[in-house]
Amino acid sequence: MSAIGLLNEKPLHSSLKEWYSCPGDLLEVPVDGFVVDIVRGTSLIEIQTGGFHSIRSKLRKLLPMHEIRLVHPVPQEKWIVKVPQDGGEPSRRKSPKKGRVEDLFSEMVSFPDLLLDRNLSVEVLLTREEEILRYDGARGWRRRGWLVEERRLLEVVDSRLFTHPSQWLSLLPEGTAEFTTEDLAAKLRMRRGLAQKMAYCMRMSDIIVQVGRRGRSNLYSVAVPDNSSRGRGC
Repeated sequence: MSAIGLLNEKPLHSSLKEWYSCPGDLLEVPVDGFVVDIVRGTSLIEIQTGGFHSIRSKLRKLLPMHEIRLVHPVPQEKWIVKVPQDGGEPSRRKSPKKGRVEDLFSEMVSFPDLLLDRNLSVEVLLTREEEILRYDGARGWRRRGWLVEERRLLEVVDSRLFTHPSQWLSLLPEGTAEFTTEDLAAKLRMRRGLAQKMAYCMRMSDIIVQVGRRGRSNLYSVAVPDNSSRGRGC
């Protein structure tokens, strides 16, 4: 049976599960060979704080028979807390990086086609978090000796729920007709790499279509939207 396991559950996942659950919800329930974070009536809720590749198989096997809401936190504000090896006083500083809803596409590339599945909805939680780093010179060479030990939830600031592929169109700039990923990056003030992942996911889920080329870049246009939706709150 596939599960995180409560003994190995990280503080961020535990806090989000507590924050998200409603009266009457069932937590850590076995469903078709998997352990699901929250069962709300006939719907399943999965809170994924890490990479989506690890739940790809789980979603593909459960979606044909169950409605699933995938909940993913994106730190809009993050504080870095460093715990010294000698047990001294931790340092705390605010990270200059600010997360945004579109950061979800960095993970959605693991299964962009699932955005077409009518049993899947996705909710992005914009959060304030602490990232706890502990010094370990032997293993943390990638970050000058510092390893991420855990993430802690400080606050859920906002959320965006997507219950149908057409709702992702709200993330595109207003008045968008034909565009390249370079256009997306410029208008949305994001990295070109993130704009490329965003376009890839939307193209794979038929939200946008490729209509030609502009120089070396693919040219995209919005597909005909279907505005049906599925709301599933508490």
